[in-house]
Amino acid sequence: MTGIVRRYRGIAPRLAAGVYLAPTAAVVGDVELGEEVSVWYGAVLRGDVGHIRIGRRTNVQDLACIHMSKDLSHAEIADHVTIGHGAVIHGARVEAGALIGIGSILLDNAVIGAESLVAAGSLVPADFVAPPRVLVRGSPAKVVRDLTEDEWTLGRRLAERYVGVARDHALEDEP
Repeated sequence: MTGIVRRYRGIAPRLAAGVYLAPTAAVVGDVELGEEVSVWYGAVLRGDVGHIRIGRRTNVQDLACIHMSKDLSHAEIADHVTIGHGAVIHGARVEAGALIGIGSILLDNAVIGAESLVAAGSLVPADFVAPPRVLVRGSPAKVVRDLTEDEWTLGRRLAERYVGVARDHALEDEP
């Protein structure tokens, strides 16, 4: 494990076995990362005004940001989730196996259902709720249609692939 791991007001991040933090990833405060989570270059997980909980085998790709609003929301991401490059999860909940596309923004108390896909560049408004296995797209985002089996399994397949990529990166970090 490398990366920046900092306490905030006496609360230190809790990292389970097999977590990979890229050297420029920052994890601060009340953050809990499950087994084999990977947090990539330039990603920021800042649990200073609420908590961040991330389940097993989830990947937070380069330049993503996870935060929340004080006294309003927390960020909760389940197992086997893929969060694309440059995405912002701001006090939202993402359920198991979902895929959050590159550059998407999820605002306070939005919920993305299990195995749903948020299209790249979408803006998911506060309090929006997407059911499982749907495509969410647009600005503001809307549920567009149900996903095919090939589509709804994509988040889990990418999450599995990123577990292997993280292991390869961790080997390169060893002296």
